Amino acid sequence: MLKLTPMLPRVLCETHAAHIFGGMGGIERFGVLAVSSPDPVLSVVAPLGLAASVGTSLLIDLAGGLRLASGRTLADLVGDGPRLDELSPGRQGVAVLAGGPIQAVDAFPIIEQLAAHWPAVVVRVSGDEWPGSTVPVEPLYPGWLAPPDRGAAVWQPVASGTRPPGPGPVLPRLRARTTRQLLGGRMPSRSRWINAWRQVWSLPWA
Repeated sequence: MLKLTPMLPRVLCETHAAHIFGGMGGIERFGVLAVSSPDPVLSVVAPLGLAASVGTSLLIDLAGGLRLASGRTLADLVGDGPRLDELSPGRQGVAVLAGGPIQAVDAFPIIEQLAAHWPAVVVRVSGDEWPGSTVPVEPLYPGWLAPPDRGAAVWQPVASGTRPPGPGPVLPRLRARTTRQLLGGRMPSRSRWINAWRQVWSLPWA
């Protein structure tokens, strides 16, 4: 079972490769959104922020690269079928499940099945591999590193005075402490940055 816990410190579920965060509640249904970012830090903390903004959710790492525990992965759920106790959360919080050796297009059906029982599912992807709705997250660097004009995205300021070159929500400044907590497997108890992610669920993403 992908257990969740209301404890704020990280809990590592060695059996099912889940980093587990808690402390925030939610009962609505939000569906499935994938998140992609060219920035290595945002590619990790952005999916966590989106998942945490609604309370209880499942984050699936299809992009890989995160140091999750060994054990059952999404690929195992595809090959063996999910057990009954893996289809829904047992407690409030955000659970993170490794993708394993599986392509996004092959993972789509099982993720849709999980989404029918979880309040929200966030899929961490790289590039445009996900066949469903994807939220691009772009850093707003100044000067020569400023992003070119593009379509809708979630924009993360890294310096003051940089305007987004396209539509989409602009997040509050990402504090260093919030970044350290998320990368260390700890969910901040209060965060304007995480709360700002909730609006993303109600926007139309291609």
